[in-house]
Amino acid sequence: MTGSSTDEVEPLLAQGEIDMIFGAKSVGEAAEPEPPALNRLIHGKAVSYERLPMAEIVFERLARIMGGSLRNLFQDNVDVHLADLASQRLADSFPTIGSASLLAVFRAREWDNLGVMVIDYDTIYNLTEILLGGRGVAPGQPRVLRPLTSIERNLTERLIRLVLHDLTVSFAPICAVSFELERTETDPRFAAVGRNAGAALTARISLTTANRTGAIGIILPYATIEPVRELLLQQFMGEKFGRDSIWEAHLAEELWHTDIELEALLDQQTLKLSAVMNLREGDIMPLGSPKGSPVALRCGDVVLFSAQLGVRNGRIAAEIDHKVDPATRDQ
Repeated sequence: MTGSSTDEVEPLLAQGEIDMIFGAKSVGEAAEPEPPALNRLIHGKAVSYERLPMAEIVFERLARIMGGSLRNLFQDNVDVHLADLASQRLADSFPTIGSASLLAVFRAREWDNLGVMVIDYDTIYNLTEILLGGRGVAPGQPRVLRPLTSIERNLTERLIRLVLHDLTVSFAPICAVSFELERTETDPRFAAVGRNAGAALTARISLTTANRTGAIGIILPYATIEPVRELLLQQFMGEKFGRDSIWEAHLAEELWHTDIELEALLDQQTLKLSAVMNLREGDIMPLGSPKGSPVALRCGDVVLFSAQLGVRNGRIAAEIDHKVDPATRDQ
């Protein structure tokens, strides 16, 4: 006979300890709208994404191209370098944007999706001063944040279109894509280009010229770059995206001097093994192909040309009719 135990199993954690871990209030206390700890567990900042090796090369190339473009725009040397490249939630990219920044929403025409470029206030201020003939300022000089004027917005749009053109050139070795400016915004809420919980590729490019510093941010949601995700996953060494024009020219030149063996298939016969074993030096095997019969000229097992059997100067010869199309070789 089995008796039931009167001992109750104690829980591993009491309800009060659970509430303390999640930051919730006990029974009878005012409930919080959403505990911070619980919010971090449910809506964690960690985003599952794939590493894109080619993306870093693309934005490094963008920084180099922008160095020349901005030099022509500012009429002065500009130090441009990629300060940061990371993948994070789209919702985490916008809180770091300053209140006086200008956000440019642009479209990738071939990908049929959007991205955002962020121009901070220092960059806008410095751009306006330089293009309007302003002189260098002392480092650390305080600036009062104010709404952007129409002149500042127009000059900044000129910079935005220049960067979008250079971004198009940077992606050219990977794929053909064109980036076009759609609109500019000053409030991040009106520059939403994807789901807040979705991952995005964020790049920050630093600019320095005439004791003035600035930064340009580019945000590309993963949904935007999905059409070229496989290309961005590739790994290339060097700065020429896996291609070397000098080596290609040398290889093409040497291929013309390569020696190959070309065979002419005159006839095919089926013999008994005993007949083959009885063959001796000096025996004559008549060909079953008369003059004018088709002959295949091949290199190894690959048929290259179609020819006709004939005789020239008392010797068997083959006159080439045409080159065999690679699409029809196996048919």
